[in-house]
Amino acid sequence: MARIFAVFQNLGTLALLAIAFPFNLTVVLAALLWNMVSKPFQKPVVNPNPKNIMLTGGKMTKALQLARSFHAAGHRVVLVEAHKYWLVGHRFSNAVDRFYTVPAPQKDPEGYTQALLAIAKQENIDVYVPVCSPVQSYYDSLAKPVLSGCCEVFHLDADETKMLDEKFAFAEKARSIGLSVPKTFLITEPEQVLNFDFSNEKRKYILKSIAYDSVHRLDMTKYPMESKEAMAVHVRSLPISEENPWIMQEFIPGKEYCTHSTVRNGELRVHCCCESSAFQVNYENVENPRIFQWVNHFVKELKLTGQVSFDFIEAEDGTVYAIECNPRTHSAITMFYNHPKLADAYLSDAPDPEYPLQPLPDSKPTYWLYHEVWRLTGIRSFGQLQRWINTILRGKDAIFSISDPLPFLAVHHWQIPLLLLNNLQRLKGWIRIDFNIGKLVEIGGD
Repeated sequence: MARIFAVFQNLGTLALLAIAFPFNLTVVLAALLWNMVSKPFQKPVVNPNPKNIMLTGGKMTKALQLARSFHAAGHRVVLVEAHKYWLVGHRFSNAVDRFYTVPAPQKDPEGYTQALLAIAKQENIDVYVPVCSPVQSYYDSLAKPVLSGCCEVFHLDADETKMLDEKFAFAEKARSIGLSVPKTFLITEPEQVLNFDFSNEKRKYILKSIAYDSVHRLDMTKYPMESKEAMAVHVRSLPISEENPWIMQEFIPGKEYCTHSTVRNGELRVHCCCESSAFQVNYENVENPRIFQWVNHFVKELKLTGQVSFDFIEAEDGTVYAIECNPRTHSAITMFYNHPKLADAYLSDAPDPEYPLQPLPDSKPTYWLYHEVWRLTGIRSFGQLQRWINTILRGKDAIFSISDPLPFLAVHHWQIPLLLLNNLQRLKGWIRIDFNIGKLVEIGGD
């Protein structure tokens, strides 16, 4: 039955993408024609100190955005991805000069490092900016000492990455420097949850995998559950073990936020903050001074250099609690699509009174059109439809750019279809398509 469902799921999605293809092709061809006509009237960008930049994470929109920002500032961009994603649509961006694939770091760490080193030497790379997937950030930190002899590596050291990515260690570090975090307990076996004394707790708890888990990350089950028997069944169904520890974290009701920060020697260079949710694909900058102060204190105290993203809860009394840190680029970086100084914030050692950069006042909220189209199927009221229309009219698709339209066509009608065809061949289904990170989210996937 599962295989039959997988066949219909993949074929049905391919058919829908095929229906959309002529419309997208028309838009992209019109944009290409406009670029041909207008190019003679555009003043070329000349950077007095151009650099060769290597970016990984080529399948993800955040890598495309950084490539465009570096290119717009007059730098040359080399884009890299794992062999599995040789088909990435972003390789067709006019911001990308060269594209390479490398071994998946979790399968071949040494091969991954040596492949990056070979590319850095061949392309005379000046600065390597990892755009990491969750499983990749630590391997980039391990590669940093090897690559540092060839180019600057704008990334955290291995011990920093390990601490920030490990939810329990991060919470303990934040608490030790006087910052607010929820109560957090390390869980290595289900019995710890089942035997926990919840009677004196004012709030409920949730369980989170310390290692990135694309499936269970959306499970927001509250503990204790009403039925002890149901709770035992549920907790024991989770892959909790000494080798795969989880955390049990206090669930604080309130408004969710996410942030992106680019940091050099503890100085915030780039910062943005957005309202968030469990599956976030809409980004609009909001001012939250308490979150800014929390982040600024944390990165300055630890003297970090690299990219860090935080998830926060703002409680009803206004207190902000950091619930986790992701030591890598956040997709909210797409809000900087029109900021002329983003590249310098990454590359320059010189101070700037504008730091930390925030999205420009005229920056539109970003979204992914195909995610919004999917949301249409869940609209049940006129009010919901109005909000959906407002999202489209007020915002901007994060992939499409009139000056660089090919990635939009290639992601939706090359990259994703080829991934679907691969799953169809293997009679394998998927949970959802994430156009933001350019992949099919699957049980046991990367």
